[in-house]
This record gives sequence, C-alpha cells and structure tokens, in this order.
Amino acid sequence: MDFGGGDEIRFERLGKAGVVTLTRPKALNAVTHKMVRALGKALDAWEQDPGVGVVVVKAEGRAFSAGGDILHIYEAGRAGRPPVDFFADEYRLNARIARFKKPYVALIDGIVMGGGVGISFHGSHRVLTENAQFAMPEVGIGFFPDVGASHLLPDLGGCFGMYLGLTGNRIRYGDALWSGLATHTIKAEDQAGLLDELATSGDANAELRDFFVPAKRETERQDLESIAHHFSLPSLADMVASLERAGAEDGFAAKTLATIKTRSPTSLNVAWRQISVGQTLSMDECMKMEFRILNRMLAGHDFYEGIRTAIIDKGSKPRWRPADLDAVNAADIDAYFAPLGPGELVL
Repeated sequence: MDFGGGDEIRFERLGKAGVVTLTRPKALNAVTHKMVRALGKALDAWEQDPGVGVVVVKAEGRAFSAGGDILHIYEAGRAGRPPVDFFADEYRLNARIARFKKPYVALIDGIVMGGGVGISFHGSHRVLTENAQFAMPEVGIGFFPDVGASHLLPDLGGCFGMYLGLTGNRIRYGDALWSGLATHTIKAEDQAGLLDELATSGDANAELRDFFVPAKRETERQDLESIAHHFSLPSLADMVASLERAGAEDGFAAKTLATIKTRSPTSLNVAWRQISVGQTLSMDECMKMEFRILNRMLAGHDFYEGIRTAIIDKGSKPRWRPADLDAVNAADIDAYFAPLGPGELVL
C-alpha cells in the first residue's frame, strides 16, 4: 500500500485496521516532510474506505517519535531557505487528524515529543505504555510548543499543560493519563494483541476497554498543588515571582524555576501567551496562530541558537537574545502573533 513516504513510513491494511508505522528508528522517527505528505494521503483514502474501521499509528524502535527533523530545519534556515512549506503541511495534517471522522489510535511505546505529538495526540485514542515518555521541550531550543500544543495543553487539569509547555519537562504514562493527555494506558507486551483485536473488530472503544491497565500518577500531590497554584497566575512575571517566593521552602518550586531560567526568554513569553489564548480557540484557529508564530521564529535568532547548542555544538550554553526575562519587550512578543496577510495558513 503506497501513499509515498519511501522507507520512512509504512502503510498496511490488517483486516478492518489501516496501520501506519513510522520506520526511521535510527533517527528516533523524527517527522519529515515526506512522512507528513504520505500520512495525509493515507487518511484521505482511509476516511472514504468503508472497509477501514480504525486507523492505528505506531512506530519501530525505542521512540514513537522524538520530534521534527530539526537538523534539516537548521541547515535550510541558515541557507536562507527556511522550510515554511514543511511546517504548513505539518500543521494542516495536525488539524486534519483532529477532525478525522474515524477512530484514530496512537500506540505510543517510547519517547513522544514535538512533531511526534502532532501526529498522535490530536487523534481520538491516545494509548501509552509504561515505556512512554511525553514532552514538549521546544522552549529549551528557542522555539515554541507547536503542532497544535496551543489546543492540547490548555485542556489539561491543574494548569499542567502550562507547566509542561514552560518547562519542557518529560512525564510518564501515569501523569499523561491523570492529566487527560492519554485516553488509555496498556502494557507494552499487549500491543500486538491489541492490534490483532482492532483488526478483527474495528471497535477501538471496546478493545481498549479490555486492554486498559490503569497507571498511577507519578507527580506527588503537593507538587501538583504547587503547579496548579503558580501556573494559574495571570502573567508570566507573576508566575516567576511566585516560584521565587516559594523556592526557599519548596524544593519543587526552586527546581522548576531553575529549569525555566535556562529556557529562551522569548520562547517562554510566546508559549505563555499561546497556551493562554489557546483556551478559547478552535484547533484550526490554533494552527493559524501557530503558523504566524512559526514564521517569526524562523526569521529570528533563538531557534537557530537553540538547535546549535542542542545538536551541533553539544554541551555549549545557548546565548539567548534577549538573555533575560526582564529584557523581553511586549511589543516584540505581539509581533509574533500579528497577521501574515497573504501568507496566512490555509486549512
């Protein structure tokens, strides 16, 4: 079954299931333009095919998908050809998954971050095993939580989404289930059995009910209370001040603040605003907003600086511009959200 994608993504029909497998394990299944286009074509075909009752997305290797292909983005941007078309197609696919009319089961066994989140967590069924780790770490590389994070993160209970977006911290499957990121948790060893049953019945709800194994929350109650308190405040400055005040007695608050202080100040301001605004926007509106932000990020400094320190000059410390939260200009942040005129994302 060939929808394109070459050796990066595989498509199969197993009974009533359309099965997608990410096949770049050595690259931790980082999402490429070829994969995005092929998955879009498959969804168009399978949505119309009465023989397909459910779509299942899974991956080879130890990661579901560790994000987008950031080295390619870095090289293209540095050469003066930022890959805007890749992001436009990726964002269209994220919105397409959110409105897909059939059950869409993401089977996540391993790391899922960034672009990997975009092709999994907007589906109807988000299934994590004990090996799963979720993160949106973009503020650590001078970027912003994109691929629909402005739609996904505001919905999580106890301001947990704002916490994840501003720290980039990883969570496991129990926290994902508790917060509402995951709809189901299962044992890794049951994945093949679940896939067989889905192929036979096509009934995602019934089969996942049978395979569901509850996972306990990993974050302690007092830390969740700390997150709910600090990350619910009405501005980024208020949140930072609150964490600073609490840090003397609360080790979790001190550690959280120390993490945030290593992130790009510009990215933190953009992420705070997009997650706050995203609460009242539809998925399509979120993707249009994110595309506006993206265009400005690709023309800026911190994203390329963040990628440089993450994968090119590993171990070096990023030199963010501006370097401090206090130096970020509100008008500069406004500009990230300004309309693009004829360059707006068309869905």
